[in-house]
Amino acid sequence: MIEANTRAFRAATLALCLGSAMIFANLHVVQSLLPTFAQQFQLTELEASWSLTITILTLGLSLLVYGPLSDAIGRKPIMVVTMAGAVLTTLALSQVESYTSLLVLRGLQGLFLGGLPAIAIAYMGDEFTRKAVVLAVGVYISANSLGGVTGRILGGFVGEHFGWAAAFGAMGVLSAVLLAVFVWLLPKSQNFHPKPLNPVHIARDMGGHLRNPVLLAAFLIAGGNFMIFLNQYSYITFVLAAEPYHLSPHALGLLFLTYLSGTLAAALSGRVTQYFSAPVGMGLGIVLLMGGTLLTLIPHLYAIVWGFMVSSLGFFLTHSLASSWVSHHALQARASASSLYLVFYYMGASVGGFVLAPFWAWEGWLGVVVGSLLVYGLTLGGSVWLYRWQVRAESRKVWV
Repeated sequence: MIEANTRAFRAATLALCLGSAMIFANLHVVQSLLPTFAQQFQLTELEASWSLTITILTLGLSLLVYGPLSDAIGRKPIMVVTMAGAVLTTLALSQVESYTSLLVLRGLQGLFLGGLPAIAIAYMGDEFTRKAVVLAVGVYISANSLGGVTGRILGGFVGEHFGWAAAFGAMGVLSAVLLAVFVWLLPKSQNFHPKPLNPVHIARDMGGHLRNPVLLAAFLIAGGNFMIFLNQYSYITFVLAAEPYHLSPHALGLLFLTYLSGTLAAALSGRVTQYFSAPVGMGLGIVLLMGGTLLTLIPHLYAIVWGFMVSSLGFFLTHSLASSWVSHHALQARASASSLYLVFYYMGASVGGFVLAPFWAWEGWLGVVVGSLLVYGLTLGGSVWLYRWQVRAESRKVWV
């Protein structure tokens, strides 16, 4: 087993972080380009957001396949093949001319992008000691946010100066380099033990996870939070591209630097549990999400930026803690439990544009804030329920 702070630990963790950054850069490269798509292809805000929504949807669905498949045939081969597929579809996107073709390729790309997120934490569980896993997961999740920032900034900068097609071309070249480094750095699995691919057992495991309220609450918290957090960024790009801000695609890309506060939160999430229980930490993160959302109502660019920084801090804190919670409380088939967590996570994000659309049509950004607070109120209730469950569980242990 790979121990924390060893050379093998650093190489494997760096490889997984670079792979994660590549995945999320490709996923989010379109987000700063949404106003550009709306203008060039004569689309509504919701239609332009489909270029992100469809990729998240197919990515989420693919997780149902890759997790169980990796239990049967191995971790690294699937990650490498799917990452290579993502590189090819990104390069193909640089050649399309119609929005329909763009959506078809983005849907296909999502199927490839799901490989690494479905398997990375399971790889850590196979190869790392428990202490090393705790350290690596926080760093790995922080790389997710760094990848998202990189993709959005690159998309905005290249898209503004050279066109949206060139943004996909640049992302494809960068992704190919990161894939080569990933293959070179990531050690082969040493402790992987294949299991037969049995659909009945897979369905039974999934059903068991869904019937476990302790896991289901974490799934719903993740899905609800990402539903709002990600799609707030999509809608705010239309606000900031219009009067009185008139931000360019490049400037819109810079807005996503607010993700860096989330990078810090994810990296430090393990230390938070030294002072608070995981449900309390999740609740704290959701309160920060609500506070950051309210800050964006102040009609000043700096206030909006600060609001998204606070929201990012809260989101990635909660996401890191909820992900670890699922890993610790799954009684069996942990890889399937982690995959199911991510399915809820990405399915939430894929429907968020539709959930917030009527609020946007009702009162613009104010309506988005109202809809956001309603959903965050529900996820906060979920964290309170988990806290009460944990208190009761600890009381029973003391009584025994």
